[in-house]
Amino acid sequence: MRKINGKRVVLPLVCVVLGFMIAFSYNLTKEGEGVGKDKAWDQEYELRQQLIEQEKQNRELQKELLQKQENVSQIEKDLAQEKQLFFNLAKETEKYRMFLGKVNVKGSGLQVTLEDGTDMESEANVNNYLVHEQHVFKVVNELYISGAEAVAINGQRLNHDSYIICNGPVITIDGQQHPAPFIISAIGDPEVLGASLDLPGGIKEQLVNENIIFTVEKQKNIIFDPIIGG
Repeated sequence: MRKINGKRVVLPLVCVVLGFMIAFSYNLTKEGEGVGKDKAWDQEYELRQQLIEQEKQNRELQKELLQKQENVSQIEKDLAQEKQLFFNLAKETEKYRMFLGKVNVKGSGLQVTLEDGTDMESEANVNNYLVHEQHVFKVVNELYISGAEAVAINGQRLNHDSYIICNGPVITIDGQQHPAPFIISAIGDPEVLGASLDLPGGIKEQLVNENIIFTVEKQKNIIFDPIIGG
């Protein structure tokens, strides 16, 4: 009887201890899972915050990049304008140098020849059939107005302060005398130059009416050397 009572006492005790161990193990497992979940949530939250901060930095960098691109674009525009400005200045300088006779110039153009009239009546005044400086002036001025880049008379190139004086049957250009016929060469668009001279009531018609022999010839290759000492 005593042995049976001892077993009855031990068995419930074992069950109590086993139940306690199972409960403790379960609680420990639950606590571990809770701690793991909290840790995972903290890591996820931290990663999200880092991602948000990185995206913010990316937006700031994109804004900075766009601003720098706009600055570079503006600099390129300014440089293009300066380049065009310098190109225009160089072009204008070259034009003035040609006008002053400082540089060699060549190109197509016109050759106008003025000769004294031959159909003179017996009692006519010979001066009315001679080429005078005003006739040469009219042709030269019309050529320049029509866009001639450079002009020469009998091979002598004109510059910005050239002077022409009539002295009987010859004209003096910058101190050098030239007899008739007077060959006026001009570099420029031959079509434009020729059309300007041949206008109704224009220079050609005026000079022909004044008994001057007026001929025009297109030239493909006219070359003017720089004026020495000019």
